[in-house]
Amino acid sequence: MESHENRCSTGISEAGTDLRVSQDSTLALLQRADLPATDIEQLAKDSAAMASRKVRVAVVKHPHTPRHVALPTLRLLFTFDLMNVALVPTVPPDIKNAAEDVLINRIESIASGERLALARRASGKVACALLGDTDPRVMSTALDNPRLTEVLLIKALSGGAPTPQLIEAVCHHSKWSLRRDVRIALLRSEKTSLACALTFARELPATVVRDVLHGSLLPARTLRYLRAELKLPESD
Repeated sequence: MESHENRCSTGISEAGTDLRVSQDSTLALLQRADLPATDIEQLAKDSAAMASRKVRVAVVKHPHTPRHVALPTLRLLFTFDLMNVALVPTVPPDIKNAAEDVLINRIESIASGERLALARRASGKVACALLGDTDPRVMSTALDNPRLTEVLLIKALSGGAPTPQLIEAVCHHSKWSLRRDVRIALLRSEKTSLACALTFARELPATVVRDVLHGSLLPARTLRYLRAELKLPESD
């Protein structure tokens, strides 16, 4: 690859203009889908080029960027740059996953307005992490994220410690409250209200409900009421 200095020797006297030309030429180079990994690795050693936010993003997004170059560069990206990297189809899956992990690790330090935007637009994995947000607007928006999958939601309901606010929101959500496996997950949660548990239990097959209640964390009083109401045998 031609050296960055040679590509950018334009004879322009104004430093600001020279920097702009330098960045533009580097970005144009990174637009080439056939750019080899060795050239990208060499570019990553150019501290002047890598001082540009746009160049760092382009380096991470390029499908030929070596992993040992992409991963350290990821940590230098801003919040919404990380979000966008995780959504680019051509970015390798392991780099997308790393971008999501970096973003999730930063969530507690991100302002509520930015978390709200992430909840609306980020990947399903990031939306799932925001389901436990203390701001109800963020949690509610994450539930409506079109990239949030049923598998991720059930993981949030079943693992860790889902907040009562999340359980309540899912119980009354126009989409998720109708899903069979989501209802099963809610029947296993100690934080699901009696009214919601009874509604879900009545609309599921009795054999399924019996098996779910056997390992449920619902309060003992709630379990006894459900079994009596549905005429289910007591647990062994």
